[in-house]
Amino acid sequence: MKISPYVFVAIAGASLTLSLAPFNWWWSAIIAMAALSATLNNSTTKQGFLLGWCFGSASFATGVSWVYIAIHDFGGTSTLLAVPMTAIFCIGLGLIPALFAYAYIRWIRAGIAGKTLGFAALWVLTEWLRGWLFTGFPWLYLGYGHLHTAMAGWSPVTGVYGISFWVALSGAAVAQCIVSPATKKRHGITTLGGCIILFGLGYSLQKQEWTSADDRAPLKIGAVQANISQDKKWAYTQYWATLEKYDHASETLWPTSDLVIWPEAAIPALYHNALSYFDYIAERAEANNSALITGVPTRTDDDMFNSVMVISGGDGIYHKQRLVPFGEYVPLGQYIRGLINFFDLPMSSFSRGGPNQNHLHVKGWQLAPSICYEIAYPDLIARSARNSDVLFTISNDAWFGNSIGPDQHMQMAQMRALENGRELIRVTGTGITAIVDHHGNIRTRIPSFIATTMQGEVHARNGSTPFTRFGSTPIIALCAMLAITAGLTRSGRRIKSG
Repeated sequence: MKISPYVFVAIAGASLTLSLAPFNWWWSAIIAMAALSATLNNSTTKQGFLLGWCFGSASFATGVSWVYIAIHDFGGTSTLLAVPMTAIFCIGLGLIPALFAYAYIRWIRAGIAGKTLGFAALWVLTEWLRGWLFTGFPWLYLGYGHLHTAMAGWSPVTGVYGISFWVALSGAAVAQCIVSPATKKRHGITTLGGCIILFGLGYSLQKQEWTSADDRAPLKIGAVQANISQDKKWAYTQYWATLEKYDHASETLWPTSDLVIWPEAAIPALYHNALSYFDYIAERAEANNSALITGVPTRTDDDMFNSVMVISGGDGIYHKQRLVPFGEYVPLGQYIRGLINFFDLPMSSFSRGGPNQNHLHVKGWQLAPSICYEIAYPDLIARSARNSDVLFTISNDAWFGNSIGPDQHMQMAQMRALENGRELIRVTGTGITAIVDHHGNIRTRIPSFIATTMQGEVHARNGSTPFTRFGSTPIIALCAMLAITAGLTRSGRRIKSG
């Protein structure tokens, strides 16, 4: 029985998730891209658009359908509404791969260069587009599956987009080797050989130390993971119990830690409404010569921010810049608030923090801060990493529940550490709470979904990786040049044939 090409690419798209955490079958992404490339190379533009839509919708359905947990379990939305809302979210995101497929067939697909280099370049450009369009959703990038392969050596040079390019190029080359006429298979084999060489070079790049260890003593870290479920977090009846929980959990950390960290929005109240509590906690920290950083909502005039601030032992406050649609702000809120509970979640009226905010200063250390899914933005973190000693991120992954979401989120945080050659501290309310070394490896971690504390240490790093200095600009510029060249080459062939 012959399988429909739409079903075929949907299966391929669904399998793409297997290349990422927690599965880490990195080769499945190459197979998925090979299947997409081979199918698009024998399709019309209209067919291609639908094929790309099937591929993208299926990949997001398997990769990010955990949004259902936020909508249903914690957003108070009925199953009858939560299921179609989740489906609309995944199908809507699938439109971006659909546009990729249409543009590829319409302007790029011609000759071996267009079908390999052009294919890969255009795919990366659409990943990049998805990272900022409508505030961005930089999830499920192909490159993340290579955090622990030889291709990880390229991360400090090209960032995750460069590795995504290699994955897409490898898939396109495999497709050419399988489905091309015998006389043209050698082109696919040559391209695949080039990909293998790049893979091998990754091993050499892994031995390159782009940053150097600072001679300061390590900073001793204590972190509190309170494991307060999202349905109880903002309940007024749980307010005092939450304050007491963080107070008691920190008791054993003050004497042995230079810095104690609480996660995103640890205290479920605006900072100025809990001043007496923070004054009390600051005294406890200072009595032990320890510092404290916590996530807490703040207000300035008419604006409310999702913030992280130094309570004692230093100074600094950071307001989150990249807000989660419907979670931290509601698009067209004046029209849709009140329709369903999900549009009226607690703390869903935040304002965006400004660009170029200062680092957090703690005991002479410069911490580059980010909050929650900001860690998924490569260039945002690269800019913040400059002149910093260590990367620092807090999150509330309780929204993901017991799904693959926290593993994906952690994998992206590890990639940021690797890209920038900096150690990273990550503290969350329910997990994954960990310390990551400058190679992207987890050095210290505590189990998820239990109330516990973590103790460890981080080391400052000097210098910058190429990615920290230049960000994604070089690889995006290269992909744009390759895509334009492929498009002009195709136009030239049309003119000649006409």
